[in-house]
Amino acid sequence: MSLCAIGVMGILFLSETLAFARTIMGTSIALDENDQPQIRLNFNMTLMDLHCDYVSVDVWDTLGTNRQNVTKNIEKWQLDESGQRRIFSGRNREQREVVHEEHEETMEELHEDGEQAVELTPDTFQNFIESHEMAFIDMYAPWCIWCQRLHPTWEKFAEDVHKLGMPVGIGKVNCVTHAQLCKDQRVMAFPTLRWYKDKNAILPDYKQDRTVAALTAFAKRKLEMDLKYKDWESKNAQNPGEKARSKPFAGDSRPEHPGCQVSGHLMVNRVPGNFHIEAKSKNHNLNAAMTNLTHRVNHLSFGEPITALQKHMENTPFMRKVKRVLKQVPDEHKQFNPMDMKVFPTSKFHQAYHHYIKVVSTHLNMGSSASADPLNDVNSITVYQMLEQSQIVFYDEVNVPEARFSYDMSPMSVVVQKEGRKWYDYLTSLCAIIGGTFTTLGLIDATLYKVFKPKKL
Repeated sequence: MSLCAIGVMGILFLSETLAFARTIMGTSIALDENDQPQIRLNFNMTLMDLHCDYVSVDVWDTLGTNRQNVTKNIEKWQLDESGQRRIFSGRNREQREVVHEEHEETMEELHEDGEQAVELTPDTFQNFIESHEMAFIDMYAPWCIWCQRLHPTWEKFAEDVHKLGMPVGIGKVNCVTHAQLCKDQRVMAFPTLRWYKDKNAILPDYKQDRTVAALTAFAKRKLEMDLKYKDWESKNAQNPGEKARSKPFAGDSRPEHPGCQVSGHLMVNRVPGNFHIEAKSKNHNLNAAMTNLTHRVNHLSFGEPITALQKHMENTPFMRKVKRVLKQVPDEHKQFNPMDMKVFPTSKFHQAYHHYIKVVSTHLNMGSSASADPLNDVNSITVYQMLEQSQIVFYDEVNVPEARFSYDMSPMSVVVQKEGRKWYDYLTSLCAIIGGTFTTLGLIDATLYKVFKPKKL
């Protein structure tokens, strides 16, 4: 019986020790006690069919915040047709307002001696650019305020070109009356001032000051570049044996793929709100019929960034602490950036995706006990998990669509921590095993003794 008691106690001792050494991951819900007034929002988006000049990041919330075209801590890269970064479009850079010119004459007075800027239609457009080796065309919408301010300047510019005898055809296209022609020419904003050479559009479009002097100087530069190029061609053709001269820039079109990568971070209030990426410009009215908000979310998260970091940020003390804690956390509690690398395509104009995000504060405590100061606790971090839904929203034909990200902060937080048995529970269990084993086996021994005890005759 003694051997039996020792065996039973040994098995119970081993089971209790294994249970004491083992920890489980427990979760609980608590009121979020974070008293910081703002939270960091990190984003990196690729707009597949929108030029960086027209990308605006706006922020709105229920406290009345309404920030338009935020540029602080935001950088933009113009992309090529393969989606690779091609041109750095600036960081913390405000868009420059172009200079417009005021004129005393009315349009009727300017047209008294004839209209020099030729009004083009789908029937005359192709013939116009074919009959002029060089052409400069204003594609406008009558309701556009910037186009209205440009009309007298464009007519006076056309008159100056005619007086100077410059071999440039000056035209204009009403994109409301001839909407399909402007769609074919991929006019994304009004006014679009586009130079044509040998029937081909020369990109990028003109985006400098809209004064007669500036427009005339631009046309002269184009003609001078073309003249130098032709002179270079003729001299090299006449003297093929001589060393070729350095080739001057011919003013040909550069690849202008309308793709933009915009990234950075925003400090937003901890209240319901949204940030949205909208096609907007200080100097243009966007063409709603050509605005395509197809986008890819490369990264979107809240709080201090812990994923998708640059190399110089991966080996900081904070990140070493984060990596150590996250190694112990199950995957179901790592919903920090569920939208990363998702593409949201729109197959038609006048539509865009709206995203709805619930942000949940999550406290990860992987230590044996919680510290009084979570910021200095080497085994505890606070992160933010996200729940998101996305849907396509349809817009009226006159409204420019926007990619909207609406967020709402949960008042509750999730606490994820290791749960194990206390040392005094372990000792109490060991004492209970010893006492219980002896008591139980004593009762069994007494019972067996009474059952098998020889009876007196």
